[in-house]
Amino acid sequence: AKRGAPFPDDPFAQLWGAIEAVFKSWRTRRAQDYRKVNGIPDDLGTAVNVVAMVYGNMGDDSGTGVAFTRDCRTGQNVLNGDFLANAQGEDVVSGARTPEPIAKMKRGALAKVYRELERIADKLERHFRDVQDSEFTFEHGRLFMLQTRRAQRTGLAAVRSAVEMVDDGLITPDEAVQRVPPQDLDQLFHPMVDPRASVTVVAKGLPASPGAAMGEAVFDADEAEALAKRGRKVILIRPETSPEDFHGIVAAQAVLTARGGMTSHAAVVARGMGKTCVVGAKDIEVDPQAGRLRANGRVVKKGQVITVDGTTGRVILGAAKLVEPKVGVHYTKLMAWADERRRLRVRANADTPADAQRAREFGAEGIGLCRTEHMFFEGDRITAMREMIVAPDEPGRRAALARLLPMQRADFEGLFEAMSGYPVTIRLLDPPLHEFLPHTRDEVATLARAMKLPAARLERLVASLVEANPMLGHRGCRLGITYPEITEMQARAIFEAACRVVSRGKKVTVEVMIPLVALVEELRRQTEIVRRVAREVFQAEGRAVPYLVGTMIELPRAALTADEIAKEADFFSFGTNDLTQTTFGLSRDDAGRFLPFYVEHGILKDDPFQVLDQEGVGKLIELAVRLGRGSRNDLKIGICGEHGGEPASVKFCHHVGMNYVSCSPFRVPIARLAAAQAALEEQGVINRTRATV
Repeated sequence: AKRGAPFPDDPFAQLWGAIEAVFKSWRTRRAQDYRKVNGIPDDLGTAVNVVAMVYGNMGDDSGTGVAFTRDCRTGQNVLNGDFLANAQGEDVVSGARTPEPIAKMKRGALAKVYRELERIADKLERHFRDVQDSEFTFEHGRLFMLQTRRAQRTGLAAVRSAVEMVDDGLITPDEAVQRVPPQDLDQLFHPMVDPRASVTVVAKGLPASPGAAMGEAVFDADEAEALAKRGRKVILIRPETSPEDFHGIVAAQAVLTARGGMTSHAAVVARGMGKTCVVGAKDIEVDPQAGRLRANGRVVKKGQVITVDGTTGRVILGAAKLVEPKVGVHYTKLMAWADERRRLRVRANADTPADAQRAREFGAEGIGLCRTEHMFFEGDRITAMREMIVAPDEPGRRAALARLLPMQRADFEGLFEAMSGYPVTIRLLDPPLHEFLPHTRDEVATLARAMKLPAARLERLVASLVEANPMLGHRGCRLGITYPEITEMQARAIFEAACRVVSRGKKVTVEVMIPLVALVEELRRQTEIVRRVAREVFQAEGRAVPYLVGTMIELPRAALTADEIAKEADFFSFGTNDLTQTTFGLSRDDAGRFLPFYVEHGILKDDPFQVLDQEGVGKLIELAVRLGRGSRNDLKIGICGEHGGEPASVKFCHHVGMNYVSCSPFRVPIARLAAAQAALEEQGVINRTRATV
């Protein structure tokens, strides 16, 4: 009827029509969405088996169902699933009728069918040595198995079932490590929206930082902070975030932005804190002044409760039901096996002692990236920072920097204490200076009064620092070269902090990282300052601390001339966020507007800010590794972009011979497991984490 043609009487026409329908099902929206979620190639295709028909709708002694050999939510070793008596398979999976749990088959007229199902389910699991998802039909009390496949399961269930299968002698620890999708470990550390809850989705964006959180909609960072101090739970909603919103992100339960990609400011900061975040929700229109957002015909006003699901990217009206995950002995055992098998070390991106401590709890073996700029936005520091920026001369800048030095020193002491001798890589100031400056007239007036300057003069000064393309402007090492006193202050704070911690009987390992180097001469000049200050501090303190000076490789020119740069560097760390931007000519804050279209239409296989572009950016990395180690064979090499916590990218880093990856603290377990899987794949242990069609 749907096709506007009568049902054929000829059996062969029926058969060929059914075969055609199966082939066409490969291109349905549901099938395409399933493949996209589970990473199954579109060009794989499907096959058709022609078998004798069995009927589950022949009365109460007939029926159909789906069985799982273990609970796919918890991993418990118990046969479970659903069935319907006097029904066909489509009745179960379509949701047209409410099925019964198969446990009800244990007693009564269907007990014999249940025992046979239990026997076959056990046999299938032992044969395939994995949790099975099986479809069955019984006709007049006789059981028929229709199909079986690897069961999809939660991260919690994947970990438990893999470990218990080793205990049962079904698989080896190597195989257990290869059974758990690394990204599914995210589910073990964050609250999730109950998959059985009925929710109203108003918009969808990019799932930038996993977990789920609910709270009142707030459109201003200051208001978010004020409400949070009064014990209110808030969701910070912005068109996009900037470093000035940092305090609001800290205060909020979750962050939602209309613009931005997976490596935008909001995404990177939220991931580092383990805070739920959805970015690039292009269907929403945010009006901060009016305190509301519009999305798909709905309006969410300030104070209205919403739920943000950072695992799926959904924005949900109201307070959705959340479930809390639990981490237990199975996780600990699996990760111990993973750590024994990986070669690649795993560090964390952490900017505060609290982040560093959390990273250690997740198994981080050091800090691969400490962004010093975030430290300048706290409390009175921003005032001193702004005074330094707008100072008319070097003495004025040095006076402001002298006020900042003890603050930075205290921050670094906290990091060194928290890491207990593990390496701490500190990136010197990176963003353009105008990001620290006031933007509204009220803020400019406040700063002008503090500096005893006419407001109009200060406004002109602020305007003069604004750049047309700040990502490629006066930032990174370029700041340290034009204002060497900034590099001096930061180096002094680092080495004085290291010496103070060592004086308390603690071990410290320091790595100073110079950002945005394009020319070897830039690195040489900055390194000279760092080493001179180190000598001065060590002489004054009467002790020395081991340290390295290296650089971020985040520009194509740096990768292409890595052999020259390596002569001045103790280590390389690939900043793949910026390297991806500069290689593609993309802005990560704006690319969210069109990259999803590119992926959906096959122009790009993946968003290159989420999954490392191995064909382009990857070739630059491989070249830089080869050139760098050609000049200096003991060159330490790592990665500190967000790709350091993405499984496929971690495996690439293993294969090109890096020493470590670094990622946000909550992604450290993902990187540890992915690194182990890369090592096992080299040894020929098959990875069985992929979903089946």
